[in-house]
Amino acid sequence: MTSECSPRFLASDNTSGICPEAMEYLLEANRCDDLAYGNDLWTARAADRFREMFDYDCDVFFVFNGTAANSLALSAMGRSYHSVICHELAHIETDECGGPEFFSNGAKLLTSSGANGKLTPEGIEALVTKRSDIHYPKPKVVSLTQATEVGTLYSREELMAIRAIADKHDLRLHMDGARFANACASLNMSPAELTWQVGVDALCFSGTKNGLAFGEAILFFNRELAEDFSYRCKQAGQLASKMRFVSAPWLGLLESGAWLTNAQHANEMARYLSEGLQALPGVSLMFPTQANSVFVELPPSAIEALKGKGWTFYTFIGAGGARFVCAWNTTVELLDALLADIRLVLAH
Repeated sequence: MTSECSPRFLASDNTSGICPEAMEYLLEANRCDDLAYGNDLWTARAADRFREMFDYDCDVFFVFNGTAANSLALSAMGRSYHSVICHELAHIETDECGGPEFFSNGAKLLTSSGANGKLTPEGIEALVTKRSDIHYPKPKVVSLTQATEVGTLYSREELMAIRAIADKHDLRLHMDGARFANACASLNMSPAELTWQVGVDALCFSGTKNGLAFGEAILFFNRELAEDFSYRCKQAGQLASKMRFVSAPWLGLLESGAWLTNAQHANEMARYLSEGLQALPGVSLMFPTQANSVFVELPPSAIEALKGKGWTFYTFIGAGGARFVCAWNTTVELLDALLADIRLVLAH
């Protein structure tokens, strides 16, 4: 059976296929049988490779998707009567169907605003000190998204300032790293410099958005929080019986360096698109292009015309406008075609 691939998917990096490095390791893992439930050699190698890459003896767990990763990690970082502070645009608040609350048995999300999709120490402290009575869910965790939902990045200095306010109020620090690789690539910093070295207790590192078919890694730098975490994964239906098919593609990204080169390419394509859009009359960016997402204001008629031409993109993320996301396999030719169509619809 043959099918024609659509060339116009820019709604998300979730639409991209499996990168060659991940596919190579997946096929290699399929050559021989191995033990089940994460007791295989591939899972052990991938976990060790994460420890080498982060230069830290962290606990590593693999789950199927980002919602499970965030929800289970947060459930281990607080109790049901605690609360999690996050940005009002955070994925755990807007797009995870109550998963964090469900898996924590009721811990409440407390949201704060902040320019360019980022939490601030002041915003965090305002929520912590708002009330201290027993009727208010006690703040226990701060959840950051790196890169943010609007494609911006927390600098190392910003992360350290948030860690300082977290220490002041005895808060734990969770990082939703759906596009963590893109952040490392853009800031030209190591994974260690953007996580445990600035006080991150747990990281949810996405592979799905960076060349895998599925699979997220949860890294606990505060290993006390990982106690019995394997039981949480099992109970939540996240323990893969053939775990090597989750971990082997991850190993392909890590051992080849594709985790970083894929992100670098996606970021470069986003910058190319961003520069092309800014050259068009009447077009303005909504947020700085710092990772692999581009947010732009377009007239409603132009948005509908682009969708009519087969382009896929989201308009509900951020504060309106249109979001285009580049992936490991996005091409200049695809972006040139998009820019030509935007130029055309704006002219009409």
